Amino acid sequence: MAKIVARRVCAEREGGFVLFLIGMRVNRPWKIWKWLPVALSMPRMIIELYKHPELGLLHARTQFGFPNVVVTQYWESFEKLEAYAKARDLTHLPVWQAFNKAVGSNGDVGIWHETYVIEPGKYENIYNNMPPYGLGACATIVDAVGGRQAARQRVKESAGA
Repeated sequence: MAKIVARRVCAEREGGFVLFLIGMRVNRPWKIWKWLPVALSMPRMIIELYKHPELGLLHARTQFGFPNVVVTQYWESFEKLEAYAKARDLTHLPVWQAFNKAVGSNGDVGIWHETYVIEPGKYENIYNNMPPYGLGACATIVDAVGGRQAARQRVKESAGA
């Protein structure tokens, strides 16, 4: 288990990054042959990405809440995320093609993703009595003191400012 940081801290990262949320929803639990291959494909992709950090994945965390599974991913850039998604010699594209062939839009398994390109100074976070978590697991942890005490202070350039 990761060590708890017993103080208020925040995570900062040089430059921008991408927050990528991807998930699946088991719509018909009895059709295990439809959703199990989808469920098993994500761990294979995460393992592949961790073995090859040059592909751009910074951190990933999976959360289960049946019938949903969500993976929160942090990426170096949108370009690296897109390159991985389209690479014919890596795991994602063949899995995506197999999903479309086996499930497509028949309603058995729902899949989704959201991509957020985060610019420097356009995010904030706080952690207290937590092990490194979320962005804090792949960025620099700094004490939330001085100019980092409040959310507004942590967002260096708020929208509309």
